[in-house]
Amino acid sequence: MEGSYKFKLMSISFFLFLFLSAYVSPAIARKNRIVPLSSHNKTSSSSSGLQTYIVRLQRSSSTASSSKDEDDWVEWYKSFLPADTVTTNEEGKSTTSSRLVHAYKKVVTGFAARLTEAELAQIKEKDEFLHAFPDRLLPLQTTHTSDFLGLHRGTAGFWSDSNYGKGVIIGVLDTGILPDHPSFGDAGMPPPPSKWKGVCEFNVSSCNNKLIGARNFVKGRAAAMEASDDGLALLGPYDHDGHGTHTASTAAGAFVENANVAGQANGTASGMAPLAHIAIYKVCGDKCADSDILAGLDAAVSDGVDILSLSLGGSSIEFYNDATAIGTFGAIENGIFVSCAAGNDGPSQKTLSNEAPWMLTVGASTMDRSIRSTVQLGSGVDFVGESLVQPSNYASPKLPLIYPGFAGSSGSALCLNGSLRGLDVKGMIVLCDEGEISRVAKGWIVKSAGGAGMIIASAKSSGYILRDDVHVLPTSHVSYSDGLTIKSYINGTTSPTASISFDGTVFGTSPAPMVAGFSSRGPNQADPSILKPDIIGPGVNILAAWPFQVEATNNVASSTFNIISGTSMSTPHLSGIAALLKSSHPAWSPAMIKSAMMTTAYLNANHGDFIPDQAMKRADFFATGAGHVNASRANNPGLVYDIASDDYIAYLCGIPYTSAQVSTIVGRRVTCSGIAPINGTNLNYPSFVVFLSAANGYTASVSRTVTYVGAGSRNYTVQVAYPAGTSSVTVKPTTLSFTKVDEKAEYTVTFFGRVSSGSASSSTSFSEGYLTWSSDDESTDVNSPIMVAIR
Repeated sequence: MEGSYKFKLMSISFFLFLFLSAYVSPAIARKNRIVPLSSHNKTSSSSSGLQTYIVRLQRSSSTASSSKDEDDWVEWYKSFLPADTVTTNEEGKSTTSSRLVHAYKKVVTGFAARLTEAELAQIKEKDEFLHAFPDRLLPLQTTHTSDFLGLHRGTAGFWSDSNYGKGVIIGVLDTGILPDHPSFGDAGMPPPPSKWKGVCEFNVSSCNNKLIGARNFVKGRAAAMEASDDGLALLGPYDHDGHGTHTASTAAGAFVENANVAGQANGTASGMAPLAHIAIYKVCGDKCADSDILAGLDAAVSDGVDILSLSLGGSSIEFYNDATAIGTFGAIENGIFVSCAAGNDGPSQKTLSNEAPWMLTVGASTMDRSIRSTVQLGSGVDFVGESLVQPSNYASPKLPLIYPGFAGSSGSALCLNGSLRGLDVKGMIVLCDEGEISRVAKGWIVKSAGGAGMIIASAKSSGYILRDDVHVLPTSHVSYSDGLTIKSYINGTTSPTASISFDGTVFGTSPAPMVAGFSSRGPNQADPSILKPDIIGPGVNILAAWPFQVEATNNVASSTFNIISGTSMSTPHLSGIAALLKSSHPAWSPAMIKSAMMTTAYLNANHGDFIPDQAMKRADFFATGAGHVNASRANNPGLVYDIASDDYIAYLCGIPYTSAQVSTIVGRRVTCSGIAPINGTNLNYPSFVVFLSAANGYTASVSRTVTYVGAGSRNYTVQVAYPAGTSSVTVKPTTLSFTKVDEKAEYTVTFFGRVSSGSASSSTSFSEGYLTWSSDDESTDVNSPIMVAIR
């Protein structure tokens, strides 16, 4: 059975650089956060003096026309830059070099260019100049999930009601795509809508009615490395990596029968919106440059996408310096829904990416499927773990068990490279702690040292979240708690032994969902008055399309799948569900679609109690947001909270940002003194964050407006679960009545803080509750989480 465990080292590298933040300790994960290009490449920056900047401009009267063609925009932008340089090599061939990296025209007016500080200072003197900020590099952040989300093929329900997303275009910004994977076949697909203006940079035959567009925008990443081409551009939109193929198929992959990895999780794979069209915008290599992301967003909006899915992100930053926030604001102004990854830096608080209120920020959760492997100790005690590779006819022998952390060198507890030298592990099962390097890499090290099997003990930050990997020797991944028990057994036993057995794919496991330990948490640092993440969805052990064989070879194959984890995986689930809602309700705004998903989300796991976190404790709203997505309920939310782009502008003025900073985000001159500002607490958001302190007498009132999207006449009555930090909460009115679709009603909620005796604390304490509007026919509950902060 040795052949079952062969796995090329190059495949390991994909796991290492794509999903490291989900494997390693929080300290290591934080090292992979956003890196400003000025510090990312200090040597080249100091030698050339050049750095990539994103420059925002205001259109002058002579440049206000949106009908300018591409050459006109490029020439205008070049007028701000030093002249192109021409160099001639020894063979007499001339090369023209331009400082311009990207020219934007749709979601923003401006460009990305390589500039010195002195050159940037000259541009800032121009009348059209609005703002400039350095480019950054951002890290990248299913057979059963459709069933788990209540989407069932061939039966009445949301999938059939939404026509499987037919006619909707999902733009995916990622590492590219493998176009000839069967997940992107177009059997039964109609041609793209007439509004579609995109292009296919593959050979014409590689695009079809499923994959309708594919473009490559990795110039900013190459510029950051001061290389004219780092190899990625030669691949065009092809996926050299796997991440983009996986996310695109999760959002809108076609039905593919008998999908599996290593024979496990077998079933019919499909995306959430299997009849939606896909347009891929390659903006990432191992990392993603802000300038490339903005170019991809600019193109996607111009091309005519309906949904944008971004499984990428970095550390918190002001919105006016955040290319993703700026570009996606332009997208929602054009009626495009945006779904973004929350990040993989949990479980610590204040680790979120993508915090702007106009985007859906998605955390990751588990589902009720397990690919089981069981550890039995010599004492007879069993521990249920997971492993994707399940060798057939494996005898599960009792073998000596060792934990190198008790006897080895530095790093031996983690089974790092070289750390097992001097230890005799031949023929033994080796217990390794999770962290520092990938779990699969640990298996190679144990196997090279002569080990016959491996147990991976989750890091404390991972807790009870177990991962399915293509291991190279018999392996079981057990929880942190079980790992401690196994270590105690080893330490207290003269001749410890263990066996590993394999139980295949099991459905209906409990509790599910759980919040993944790696899923980033709030509070929102960019603006604490907006609760983030917004929602959670399946992001652990997700099966989807992959451009390489993972079992035996790294060669490109036409029909391959892989199981991986991250908020990168949860994000396209929500993007696909948004496409279904767009198909069912084409007139809904991006905010209405977002509201429908948030107010119908659920907070209870399948064991009947609240959704737990990785430590089996109740997950708070900083982990779950509004809760876990419920796709079918989202199709009939009853009431929604809508937000217009002008409301977001008033909100930005209320943060408060300066007029210049707001103008940078929205792409036109804004004067905040002429706008009634809205603070985040009073933005018409589907959740509440309220701050109570001595400054406001521990009392605050907030207002919301709901829009009726049901049928016929309905009355809704309010119920409130008080946060522990409040003495009471009042809602006026307590009943809302509607007689027609799109009718609006306003209500006000007043919070009264529970004030303890003594002086006010310098720290902030948070407590949770929720507000629910229930319809008189008991068919609809509209839920909003409440987070009260008391200082």
